[in-house]
Amino acid sequence: MAVVCLHNGGMAKPKTVYVCNECGGSSPKWLGKCPHCGAWNTLVEAVESAAPAAGAGKNRFAGLAAAQPVATLADIEAADVARSPTGLDELDRVLGGGLVEGGVVLIGGDPGIGKSTLLLQALHHLSLHAPVLYVTGEESGAQVALRSRRLGLEGSCVRVLAETSVEAILTTLSVEQPQVCVIDSIQTVYSEQLTSAPGSVAQVRECAAHLTRTAKATGVTVILVGHVTKEGALAGPRVLEHMVDTVLYFEGDTHSNYRLIRAIKNRFGAVNEIGVFGMTERGLKGVSNPSAIFLSQHSEPVPGSCVLVTLEGTRPLLVEIQALVDAGGPSPRRLSVGLDRDRLAMMLAVLHRHAGVASGDQDVFVNAVGGVRIAEPAADLAVMLAITSSLRGRALPKGFLAFGEVGLAGEVRPAPRGQERLKEAAKLGFSVAIVPKANAPKKGSREFEGLTIHPVERIEEALSLVRELQFL
Repeated sequence: MAVVCLHNGGMAKPKTVYVCNECGGSSPKWLGKCPHCGAWNTLVEAVESAAPAAGAGKNRFAGLAAAQPVATLADIEAADVARSPTGLDELDRVLGGGLVEGGVVLIGGDPGIGKSTLLLQALHHLSLHAPVLYVTGEESGAQVALRSRRLGLEGSCVRVLAETSVEAILTTLSVEQPQVCVIDSIQTVYSEQLTSAPGSVAQVRECAAHLTRTAKATGVTVILVGHVTKEGALAGPRVLEHMVDTVLYFEGDTHSNYRLIRAIKNRFGAVNEIGVFGMTERGLKGVSNPSAIFLSQHSEPVPGSCVLVTLEGTRPLLVEIQALVDAGGPSPRRLSVGLDRDRLAMMLAVLHRHAGVASGDQDVFVNAVGGVRIAEPAADLAVMLAITSSLRGRALPKGFLAFGEVGLAGEVRPAPRGQERLKEAAKLGFSVAIVPKANAPKKGSREFEGLTIHPVERIEEALSLVRELQFL
C-alpha cells in the first residue's frame, strides 16, 4: 500500500507569539497576566518575525554599521531647536512653540472630537510656506477635499495621498520631500513585510518604527494620529508612546463646543501644557481666555460652588468646582467628574475627622465645570469648601476663590507657583482668596491690589475663617 506524504512545499508554518499591548513584551503562549509588566488581558496574538540567518550569532558585532564617534557631554554644542509655527497659537503652546524638524508627534482622541480637522487646518497654514503631505488611510481624497472646503480652506496647497502601505508612503515621502507629513491614522497603515492584519500590535509598532527612522534621517516632521480605547488610552502597544517625541491627547465632550489638547510627553517643551479650542462651523478656533469657559455663569452665588485656580503646564486657569450633598440611602454614593474619586473619599474623611463636617449618610457629587480634568492635589481646599457650602446650604460670595493641598493630618500644604495663581485671580477681578500660608505674598506687595488674601495652615482654620467672614 502506497504511503502518501503530505507536506507544505517546504515552507515552515509561521510561528505565533503573544505580544503585550502595554509594554510590547512577548510570550510564547497566551497568559491572562503579562509576565513582563504585570498588566491583565493585554496579550494579543502576532506573527513572530523571521529568525536571523544561520551563523549570524557567531559574532554578534558582524555586519554592524560603522560606529559613530563618541563625544564628551561638555564638548557638545547645545542650542535651542528651530520651530515651525503651525498658525494655531493654542497648538503651538502645547507643542512648546511649534513643530521641530525631524520630530515625531502622536496625537490621540475619541472619534469625531476634531483631530483630523485640527491637523488639516494646521497643514493649510504650514503649506503657505513649505511643502506638506496629508496621508489618509480612513478617507478618500475627495472626502478630505470636501472637509477642506467646509472649513473655508479654499485654494489649499496641501498635498493628499490616500494610501495604507507604509512602503508606498515612504516612497512618496522620498519623492515629495515635504517638511511636515500627517499619517491619519497609524492603525490603518500596514507593512508588507508582516502577515498580521493592519492595526495589530506588530503592524502598529513596525510601521511607527519605519516612519520614525525616516523622520530622523530626512528631517521631515511626522504627525501620527492614533485611536483610543474605551478607557481613553491610546490604542496599540504602549511602546509606541516611547518611540515618539511628543504625545498629545484631545479631550472634551463631543456634545460641547470646547476641546482641550494636552501634552503628556514632550521632549521639546513642557508636559501637561494644555491648549483650548472652540469648535465652530469653520473648524477649531483658539480660546484666548479659557478661564471664562470654566467659571460660573450664575447671576447670583449658589451653595456648593467654589472657584479654584489650577495650573495646567505654564498656564493658570480658574475653574469652578461644584458640589452637591444630598440625603443618601443605606449606601451613600461618592461620584466625581473631572476629579479623582479616591481623593474625594479621602477629603470627606479629613473633613469629618479634623473639621467636624460629617457626610457619612449623604450622597456627595463633585464636578469640575467645563469638562476639564484636574489631577493636581491643589484642588483639595476648594473641593472641601464647596462640599461644606452645599451641606450647609450657604453660598460662598462672588469673587471668592481658594486653592491648596490638604493632607491626612488636616494641614494645608502649599501649591506650586502660588504667586502666578494669585496674579491671574487678581487680573480677573476676584476679591477674596484663602490660600496656604506658604503661598501668601510678602507684606507690602502691590501685585494683588483689590484681592484680599487670607493665609491658613489647617482645614479647620479655613472653615473657621469662612464662618467669621459670614460666608458659611
